[in-house]
Amino acid sequence: MARKSTGPVPNKMTADVPVFVQALGDISRARRSLSAKERRDLHDTGADAAARGVPLRELIKGYLEATGRTWATLPGEDAAASADALKRIGDALFQAAEDAVGELTKGYEESQRWTLRRDESLRHEFIDDLLTGRDLGQLAERAERYGLQLAGTNVVAAASTSEPFLDSGTATPSIQAAMSLRFSSRHVLVAAREGLLVCVVPHDLDGAPEEFARQVGEVVGRTSAWRVGLGQPQSGPGGAVRSFEQARNALDLAERLNLSERLVKAADLLVYQVLQRDSAALGELVTAVLEPLLGARGGAERLMDTLEAYFASGRVTTTTAKNLGVGVRTVTYRLDRVRELTGYRADDPAQAFILQVAVLGARLLGWPQAAPTR
Repeated sequence: MARKSTGPVPNKMTADVPVFVQALGDISRARRSLSAKERRDLHDTGADAAARGVPLRELIKGYLEATGRTWATLPGEDAAASADALKRIGDALFQAAEDAVGELTKGYEESQRWTLRRDESLRHEFIDDLLTGRDLGQLAERAERYGLQLAGTNVVAAASTSEPFLDSGTATPSIQAAMSLRFSSRHVLVAAREGLLVCVVPHDLDGAPEEFARQVGEVVGRTSAWRVGLGQPQSGPGGAVRSFEQARNALDLAERLNLSERLVKAADLLVYQVLQRDSAALGELVTAVLEPLLGARGGAERLMDTLEAYFASGRVTTTTAKNLGVGVRTVTYRLDRVRELTGYRADDPAQAFILQVAVLGARLLGWPQAAPTR
């Protein structure tokens, strides 16, 4: 439907309503359907309204009200020679109004879908740049759109499961929606990256990492293998990169150490990072203290598991036995065997410290691997 006015108009909707009314006049005379061009113009009007944020109900209401106001004055109504002719005119007009609503809605929804896809693409691009440190000079301006102050302090949590998280999966939108409902969509960013599900929030958003972990558990399933690593709060445009790296390292350490916690914090694992910094010296300690365990029947792993459980229990044999699912005498026997092979007593504070550091180092280094057994 071509515009009749040559002057400026506020928007496409207000310009096309009277044009649509003119089309109804022609339909009332010819009893025809909407033409292909009229349908295209109505479709475009719906898309334009969506782009400007006009509610769909207001758009449709405007067209239906205009139709109702002009119904009795349409030229075809006056020219109708019989009740049957009037009925045919009414049928044509009702069909035209129905088709108009359909085209307006279709254009509106298509525009919305395109906008959502574009916004999601921009969002993923921003998160990717944020977590890799690319284009730091432009990040601050882009971050304002998502409620992040890069000059401030932010923290990153990363979740891992046995199956990688994907951009096309259902976990990302589900957890993003839950986090946005709890806190604010302008303060929480959730996205899949490198097989992990990543959440970026301001560090002072109380309870956000814990809620993220809870939502991951809800989506993945509490019986599934999953864990969330939490980086330390970091400030500045590159802060998210550092916090993300810490979150990934926390996940890696927790996996190697077989930690039971679902939410592991980088700040709580600093001692392990200190041990890792001199891997050569750590390897020498592991070899010197624990290599004799390779001579045990069945290899070193069973004795290593016992030592690990013993230290985790605060060196209480009854708790160790319960956690391992064995008898107290079995635990006592294994600790005696450790003493016989290594010369270190697990119940002596000084010697226990050396054993515990060696066991931690062994887990960090992946020792023993394919150790020989006798």
